[in-house]
Amino acid sequence: MIEVKNISKSFDQVSVLKNVSILFEQGKTNLIIGQSGSGKTVLLKSIVGLHDVDEGKIFFDDTVFNELNFKDKKEMRKQIGMLFQGGALFDSSTVEENVIYPLEMFTNLSPSDKRERANECLKRVNIINVNNLYPSEISGGMQKRVAIARAIALNPRYLFCDEPNSGLDPRTAIVIDNLIKEITEEYNMTTIVNTHDMNSVMEIGDKVVFIYKGEKWWEGTKDDIFDTENEELNSFIFASKLSQKIRDLKNS
Repeated sequence: MIEVKNISKSFDQVSVLKNVSILFEQGKTNLIIGQSGSGKTVLLKSIVGLHDVDEGKIFFDDTVFNELNFKDKKEMRKQIGMLFQGGALFDSSTVEENVIYPLEMFTNLSPSDKRERANECLKRVNIINVNNLYPSEISGGMQKRVAIARAIALNPRYLFCDEPNSGLDPRTAIVIDNLIKEITEEYNMTTIVNTHDMNSVMEIGDKVVFIYKGEKWWEGTKDDIFDTENEELNSFIFASKLSQKIRDLKNS
């Protein structure tokens, strides 16, 4: 479970997040949606500790994460997996080396145990026989799956995904969505996904939070979202579905 209570964040006296409170549930895919500039990316980065909030508390279960010192935050990050937009694999490292990277940083496992764990994670995301290839030698969808393997290498309790479908065709995007949901349930993680993709909302949105101008404007399930009378959310849904149709046509 992750809970943010009354958090606010400003940059150069410009308020980006305004008194936001949300409970993100364990074992479920919790989606943050909103227009560009709405504050959803700042919210995600604040929760994971890449931004310091001005006010409020961020709970990882019973721990107030944003009040920990540097050493304790680093220890807590062993329990956090991160899937960055675009995958963010290291171009000069092989697939296997990319997955091993967090094990190098945070464990004292032997080299053989690290390779064994990396292979377990690659197998879990249906990647085989590419250990010695470089990211440029595999497809975009495979790169995302390798990035997921790296994110779960430490068997995390919390998983953060920033625009996981960015740059993917619709069919591959569905594969990545379903993989995130399967892993969330299998590992019983608290997963938070930052997305603008309404297809993702309808595929895996156990809980959906709509951020509008730095405020929590709506929350509910994927089954609730089309029955809302929230004007701003309805406008976002329409614009997102139209944009998705245009992208689908370009990719077809």
